Amino acid sequence: MSRSNCSLREWTADANISLGYTVKEDKTIKRMNYFDIAAMSPAGAINSSANEMANWLKAWINDGRYEGKEVIPASYRSEAIASQSIIAAGLPGKVKPDIMFATYGFGWMLASYKGHYRVEHGGNIDGFSASTSFFPTDSIGIVVLTNQNSSGTTAIIRNTIADAVLGLKYYDWNAEALEGLKKPKDTTKNTPEVQPLRPTTHQLKSYAGTYANAGYGKLRVSLENDSLFIHASKKFWLKHNNFNSFDLLLVDPVEGIDTTSQTMRLQFNLSNNGDISSISMPLEPSVKPIEFVRELTEVSVDEKELKKYVGDYSLSNMTVKVYIKNNTTLYALVPGQPDYELLALGDNKFAIKALTGFFLQFAVDAKNKVSQVTFIQPNGNFAAKKITTTP
Repeated sequence: MSRSNCSLREWTADANISLGYTVKEDKTIKRMNYFDIAAMSPAGAINSSANEMANWLKAWINDGRYEGKEVIPASYRSEAIASQSIIAAGLPGKVKPDIMFATYGFGWMLASYKGHYRVEHGGNIDGFSASTSFFPTDSIGIVVLTNQNSSGTTAIIRNTIADAVLGLKYYDWNAEALEGLKKPKDTTKNTPEVQPLRPTTHQLKSYAGTYANAGYGKLRVSLENDSLFIHASKKFWLKHNNFNSFDLLLVDPVEGIDTTSQTMRLQFNLSNNGDISSISMPLEPSVKPIEFVRELTEVSVDEKELKKYVGDYSLSNMTVKVYIKNNTTLYALVPGQPDYELLALGDNKFAIKALTGFFLQFAVDAKNKVSQVTFIQPNGNFAAKKITTTP
């Protein structure tokens, strides 16, 4: 596999590589830029050729051996193509009663295809679609590669070849796909009445920030002029849908917002305090939306500005002391508790670093004097009047 690699840099250095295309809604064909997905590799980042993909499948078919040498451990190969989890019910239908069950191994989708055990996985990346499959008990491997974005032809070609090679009765997979394309047009007659959209609960600037998920990494939401944008592996315009839900529309680096692009809807969630706390996105079809928790963004506050918050505050029957440490950081001392380091968020608001969902909001008058602080906590808000000031 001398021409196979996992980076855009290596791929584009090859003298003979494919160009990717997409078909727009007006049926025009457009060249697509290569998508540098190295940060998410190997998902979508593997580049290969038809010949070398065939070599790879030979190893899977032959118990992990290629030209007599074990390149995939036989024990792993057996586990990888065995059912590890259920994808869907996979019940046989009236039209195709001999295609059934849908499970997942280790990186392979498994099904019974007309009485034959099929191992398969598809793939899509900007400008390219693929389907790789093999039938281990029949010693047959099929690789379908196309330089068309989100193409449905890979499954059609795969199934047509499988029927022919396995000596099965002919089935017109192309006609079935064409019929499926016509169905959505027939359902528009019963389109429900469009309900009026409700505005966002916060000003747009309140949604800007960084959101993180341990498994999926970070997303950055920015406010540009009067619109929100989300930055991940690509840039998307957040088109307001309803309340705090938005639709993602791809931003093409050259042509701008692609209004014909397939959208995903995300939801901004609120904390108990009413602040924007996270984003939920349906990234996986079989699980609940993936949550990206908002990270606190510290703003710089100089010592002179911090001094206005310093002092004693009366909270119920105790006194809370706010002070500066190391000339740069504000702390709060509640009797009977450890000293809490405060993180400046701007607009006279601070977060308690050690406690999630705990904040201090200082009230500042027209003379830039602090009169009280409100402790914003999951169990409620508690106001404390300032009783002394430290010079």
